[in-house]
Amino acid sequence: MPPPPLIDPLLVANGDILVDREAIGRLNPQRYEFSLLHAVTHIDREQRLFGGYVEVRPDDWWARGHIPGRPLFPGVLQVECAAQLASFLHKTLLAEPGFLGFAGLDEVKFRGMVLPPARLVMIAKGLDIKRRRTICACQGFVGTTMVFEGVITGMLINY
Repeated sequence: MPPPPLIDPLLVANGDILVDREAIGRLNPQRYEFSLLHAVTHIDREQRLFGGYVEVRPDDWWARGHIPGRPLFPGVLQVECAAQLASFLHKTLLAEPGFLGFAGLDEVKFRGMVLPPARLVMIAKGLDIKRRRTICACQGFVGTTMVFEGVITGMLINY
């Protein structure tokens, strides 16, 4: 049985766009195909709880090869989406220069498939936020169904 949602995923999915893709790109360095996070719709600085989404489309770059005839959004890209939200959380709360790179993944579970077209909602809660390291609990949803959960650790990398 999955854990309870950190926040109602429908509030995140249907919320007003607070930060669009272009503004996300001012904090996160991913570009082109790897700029996966489309919008941030929930920011609660006090609770360190952020939510956003990715529009998963049938014509996305990965769809042709994963899996032909039945596209399935890869789990590694779900983790990348969560990491991008965790990085955005870190940079928003601390305003540190540099790049928050992967340092660890724990307790990752894939609980369902993400089939295009879908809005994949990502939620990140900062568990331990420090200048050089941030740990976030992350969850992913399609509708109200949890499809992904895990704990992501990021380390600040100056570039």
